[in-house]
Amino acid sequence: MVLGIDIGNSTIAFGFSKGEKVVRTVKLEHEPQSKLFRPKLWNFLESVASCEKIERVVICSVVPSSTKVLARKVRRILGIGAEVVGEDIVVPIVNKYKSPRQVGQDRLLCAFAAREIYGAPVIVIDLGTAITFDAVSKKGEYLGGAIIPGLRLSAEALFQKTELLPRTRIAEPKKVIGRSTEESIQSGLFYGYGALCDGMISRLTSSLPGREKVVMTGGYAEILRKYTIHPVTAVDQDLIFQGMALLC
Repeated sequence: MVLGIDIGNSTIAFGFSKGEKVVRTVKLEHEPQSKLFRPKLWNFLESVASCEKIERVVICSVVPSSTKVLARKVRRILGIGAEVVGEDIVVPIVNKYKSPRQVGQDRLLCAFAAREIYGAPVIVIDLGTAITFDAVSKKGEYLGGAIIPGLRLSAEALFQKTELLPRTRIAEPKKVIGRSTEESIQSGLFYGYGALCDGMISRLTSSLPGREKVVMTGGYAEILRKYTIHPVTAVDQDLIFQGMALLC
């Protein structure tokens, strides 16, 4: 069994894989400032140690301050040295970024997984704390993409940076025309981000010769798919863990 650990800004996700198949995933809120966070995380790892036969541990992280702490704890509790993507494991994809070291390993890993599973050219949209758009060429090369704030960040920015707009629940709107301030913000978030995805897909496809696929992943992928007009090849919530499994 391979244990994949995806350390994100808002969550830490765990994926359990046998061969190239992801059999189970678990998500925990990533709250480093909370006194309850680390005990909860360590308790989870101890439950894994007692219930699963883990042969390899692979970490992909966008939070460097948490990576080493978690890797040390994995070694102590599971008795296995964790392999960190980008340090111990190189993602096997040609990276065309101007400064290759700048691109997040999560973006490379999802691009690699999408290429292997769905074929190239492919556009990967990861809808998390930040939303990333990544393009893979017909040759299978990682070309780069775009980054924008995610839904929750945008909603929080409206509240923090204005005097009259309220903090709003991230909930699907009933109609495109909001009839209250909260409904209007919700409409803007969901219909607006759906239109943004459509616009970005159209612009990216114009730069990708060939019949491209579009793969969505991340926490808001299933919901936002309903607000996009452009066809989506797949919503794959396990994409990053499938990438880890393919690396092993």
